[in-house]
Amino acid sequence: MELLTTNNVWMMICTALVFFMHLGFTFLEIGLTRQKNTINIIFKNFFVITMGLLVYCGFGFNLMYPGDFNIIDGVLGFSDFGLNPGEGYDQIAYADGGYTYWTDFLFQGMFAATAATIISGAVAERIKISSFMLIAFLYVAIVYPIVGSWQWGSGFFSTFISEDLGFYDFAGSTLVHSVGGWGALVVIYFLGARKGKFDSEGNPQAIPGSNIPLSAAGVLILWLGWFGFNGGSVLSADPALTSITLVTTCLAAAAGGIGAALFTWARYKSLDVTMFMNGVLGGLVGITAGADLMLPGTAIIIGLLAGVIVVLSISFMDKCKLDDPVGAIPVHLFCGIWGTLAVGIFGEKAGFDQFMVQLACVGIAGVFCVFGATIITLLVKSIAGLRVDEKEEAVGLDIAEHGSEAYGDFSMK
Repeated sequence: MELLTTNNVWMMICTALVFFMHLGFTFLEIGLTRQKNTINIIFKNFFVITMGLLVYCGFGFNLMYPGDFNIIDGVLGFSDFGLNPGEGYDQIAYADGGYTYWTDFLFQGMFAATAATIISGAVAERIKISSFMLIAFLYVAIVYPIVGSWQWGSGFFSTFISEDLGFYDFAGSTLVHSVGGWGALVVIYFLGARKGKFDSEGNPQAIPGSNIPLSAAGVLILWLGWFGFNGGSVLSADPALTSITLVTTCLAAAAGGIGAALFTWARYKSLDVTMFMNGVLGGLVGITAGADLMLPGTAIIIGLLAGVIVVLSISFMDKCKLDDPVGAIPVHLFCGIWGTLAVGIFGEKAGFDQFMVQLACVGIAGVFCVFGATIITLLVKSIAGLRVDEKEEAVGLDIAEHGSEAYGDFSMK
């Protein structure tokens, strides 16, 4: 019982840290966008965490962890509505004494909201609030838990080739971050770029953020929250495994920041702090798939390459005329893919077979997410439209969608 208590307390601390990440996402998005859209971003982030927890309580948890209730074996299952540990529930035996059923729900519920938060940042400054809410609801309710069930719910990813050779994603480089990234990519494709982002010849134009210090605070909060995101994914307070996981997480984050900063300087002769910050986040996303497997040196390599990937993918998206104001897709999608594939290169079962399993499952998840996000986005577009009109975008979504401003005017009249 004492071991369960220790494990469970650690898991609850990690749950609180993951919850705290939502403040980091909020700060990051506010700082990298314009002041006239601040309330809109705050509203979206509050909606994501509140809606995400309620949806996950209502049915998402049981869709992601269906147990023996399979509709299509290993692909789709659903056990029940609401939260109910069952008549035979034994909190000592549950999860091998790592945590209780209730802690399990709360920890996983915090993860569920993250996928929608990734979409929130990418679509900032031009989406209708009602349309975003409906897209986020459907994506968290359907797409995220189904993909998660394929691995964490003992679905077909977990034994993709055999009992000994399955997909590996420790804390969600694919199952959380890439899932959110694919959804974001689809929505911004249909949504279009902000006015003024690209000139008449298609060249990208900088739209400065309103508060870079606030974004910096957001990144540091997210880094802190990742102690819970990856540390909690150990699913116990195991001292050795928890310690190495936190070490690799921090080293990859540090290397990601340095990699992005140095590569930006080498390529553009600029010490861009936003690239530095997104490089840190890219390193964190990249290590998330294999944080428990990697040695410190390997974590540094993964982080460094993730930082480079962030810079290259931002440039690639500009060439494709895809507008992501906060860099959510380069960080979460591209670095999520890299981190997942890195397990096949550097992980415990590294080799051609493991790499191909990782690649195949990344592809399957991507196809499903793109298909699901496309259906959801087109459905919402047909019902409510996606984008505010040009006048509303110009005045800002705070006034157009919420009828208020984030900052009062205290100047003398």
